[in-house]
Amino acid sequence: MSSTATRYEHILLDDAGTAFISGTTMKVVELVLEREAYGWSAEELHFQHPYLTLGQIHSALAYYRDHKDDLDREIGARRERAEQLRQRNPRSPGGTAAGRVAQRQDAAPCDFPDRVGRHVERRRDEFET
Repeated sequence: MSSTATRYEHILLDDAGTAFISGTTMKVVELVLEREAYGWSAEELHFQHPYLTLGQIHSALAYYRDHKDDLDREIGARRERAEQLRQRNPRSPGGTAAGRVAQRQDAAPCDFPDRVGRHVERRRDEFET
């Protein structure tokens, strides 16, 4: 995959025109989504992604501000696609811990503790006789 330099020191565009942070696989839009979702400052983004320099992060955020309309459209398209997938697969937990808990709650009750208790009682009876 080839990339094209931009006037932003740490930002490159791939063949499809997607902006990403040079030297990484991190897309500018992904960093922006994290900032939006969690309200993280540039310093917190750096803490969460120590492989990114503050210069790379500030460059990505500057690129976003200067290309906000285009990137907001991309974000909207991503959200729409995610919603379509959720509607198509309503029981899919999406690999989240909350989804796995929900799956376990839907599952049949486990009788393992009862089986273990009965086994222990049988073994105790064997040793006492």
